[in-house]
Amino acid sequence: MQLRFVPHTLALRHAFGIASNTRTSTPAMFVEVERDSVVGYGEASMPPYLGETQDSAAAFFTAAQPLLARLADPFQLEEILPALDALAPGNTAAKAAIDIALHDWIGKKLGAPWHRLWGLDPAKAPVTSFTIGIDTPEVVREKTREASPYKILKVKLGRDDATDRALVSTIREVTDVPLTVDANQGWANRDDALRLIEWLAPQNVLFIEQPMPKTALDDTAWLRERSPLPLIADESLQRVGDVPRLRGVFDGINIKLMKSTGLREAHKSIVLARALGMKVMLGCMTETSCAISAAAQLSPLVDWADLDGALLIKDDPFDGARIVDGRVTLSDRPGIGAVKR
Repeated sequence: MQLRFVPHTLALRHAFGIASNTRTSTPAMFVEVERDSVVGYGEASMPPYLGETQDSAAAFFTAAQPLLARLADPFQLEEILPALDALAPGNTAAKAAIDIALHDWIGKKLGAPWHRLWGLDPAKAPVTSFTIGIDTPEVVREKTREASPYKILKVKLGRDDATDRALVSTIREVTDVPLTVDANQGWANRDDALRLIEWLAPQNVLFIEQPMPKTALDDTAWLRERSPLPLIADESLQRVGDVPRLRGVFDGINIKLMKSTGLREAHKSIVLARALGMKVMLGCMTETSCAISAAAQLSPLVDWADLDGALLIKDDPFDGARIVDGRVTLSDRPGIGAVKR
């Protein structure tokens, strides 16, 4: 089995502001696995907080090539993926790229998309939110108007109390659609966080994502006991092993392929969270339709989807899962359902 990889920079349609930074592009890597003239596609998207770079991903892929040459049958996922995981710590996005490509290869070889192989009903895929980053009031109004086709908006907060309230108020000048709030660990004080959540609750907000620093689990549990809105873990959740310790701290989890090393572990995290009585959100980074289409295969299993990553970039090099009337739609293309443009 051959593994090929190439770096790529994802240029964003708008500057993307969150609690900790603002960026205009995201580094990525595209991979291909090939055997028997069948090619599977994968992608690693690496926003700054992941701690991965194109150089670190290239080093991991180079180390993985001999392993994939030895374990040459892509169907042996349960042998290949643990061996890849053991090659080096971290590198979750790089591992996800290979995982996605292997799943794509298998689906193509079998002639079926993964949502069918998992026995899922594509009609049960939820609506997806569209993200409004931290920006000036003028730009926020413009982004909100552009997002009019979407039934849920996700708003990035966490800079400071005044900015957060002003941003939500600006959005509410334009639309009354439901909001989800992502603080990206930006609320350091639990009492201040509670006051802001109580202000947000009457404004058609569905839940709060990662209100406090990822290691502040005691403060987050205190906040959850008092919050009128559900709390969803993002940065506090990395791998499947994190799920049990978040029960009782958060009401649900946000699973992303780039954190969870790909589809295999993301599926396990969903099943485990359900067994623990937790809600599940399926999220993304800024990604092309390659990674978004892969994640979308899991979407009929979750409560909420935030799969707008490909909508936030310019010149998407892949065609795949699409958003129709605000809802993720899955095609019958085999594998992950993505093709190169």
